[in-house]
Amino acid sequence: MYSLVFDEKAIAFLEKLPKEIAQRIYKKINTTKKEPFHYFERLEGREDYKLRVGDYRVIGNILQSEKKIEIILIGHRKNIYKKI
Repeated sequence: MYSLVFDEKAIAFLEKLPKEIAQRIYKKINTTKKEPFHYFERLEGREDYKLRVGDYRVIGNILQSEKKIEIILIGHRKNIYKKI
C-alpha cells in the first residue's frame, strides 16, 4: 500500500471546490493507494502522472522505492496542463 503526500497547492485547490466535488476527487485519489499504476497515466514526455476524475485532473509522482504517491497539482482539465 502506497502513502499519499499532498502539496500545499493541491490542498488549497481542493478547499476552494464545492464539498461534493472535493470529496469525489479525494475518494478517487484514496482508491489509487493499492495499485497506483492501474489508475494513473504517465504524461507524455514527462516524469509525472495524471489521474482523471471527471472534469478534473490530478497531477502526481509515484515513487516506487518509497511506496509514496505525491500529489502535486489538482485542477480543471481545460487549464491544468498550462500550470505544469
